[in-house]
Amino acid sequence: MVRRLALAVLTLPLAIGASCVLAQETYTVDPVHSQPSYEIRHLAGLSTQRGSFLKSTGKITIDRSAKKGTVEVTIDTTSLRTHSAALDEIMKGEQYFNIAKYPTMTFKSSDLIFDGDRVVGAEGELTMLGVTKPVRLKVDNFSCVENPFNKKAMCGAEITASIKRSEWGMNTGIPKSSGDEVKIIIPVEAYKD
Repeated sequence: MVRRLALAVLTLPLAIGASCVLAQETYTVDPVHSQPSYEIRHLAGLSTQRGSFLKSTGKITIDRSAKKGTVEVTIDTTSLRTHSAALDEIMKGEQYFNIAKYPTMTFKSSDLIFDGDRVVGAEGELTMLGVTKPVRLKVDNFSCVENPFNKKAMCGAEITASIKRSEWGMNTGIPKSSGDEVKIIIPVEAYKD
C-alpha cells in the first residue's frame, strides 16, 4: 500500500506535466489569408495611404488553460505593394524600408493577453530596420473553428497596432509629406499543426 502511494506521488508531477504539454497547441500562419497592411496619413493628414505585404510566415502557440502562448511572425518587406509601381520603389528604397539591407521585419511575443479563453492582445517586440522596440498588439474577433472546406482546425483574428515609425529610424517625410504614426492591420488565419 505504501509502495503504491509513493509511486502515485512520484508519477503525479509527470501526469500533470503531460497534461500541460497536451494543452498547448501550435498553429502555422496561412500566408494566403494573413497579409499584413499599413495605413499612414499623407500630406499632413490630407488622406490615408495604404500598403501591404504579400508574404509572411509565422508560428503561434496557445495554451488556453494556462493562459499562455507565443507568437513569431516574419514579414517579407520585399513583398511590399502599394497601388503604384513608382511608390513601391520609393517605399522599398533606403529612405523607407531599405529592403536591400533589411529584407524582413519580425514580431515576437511570449506574453499573450487573455480574456477568458480568448486572446485579446500580445506584448512583444517588433524588429524593423535593424531596430527592436516593444509593441503591443490588439487582437479582435479571435476564434477557432474547423475549416469547412478542408476540415482542418484553425484559428483566426484581426490584429492591429499603432507605432511611430521614427522610433525605428524611418524619418523621411515627417511631418510634411507623411505622418509619423502608422497603423498596422493584420488579418490572421492559422492552421493547427
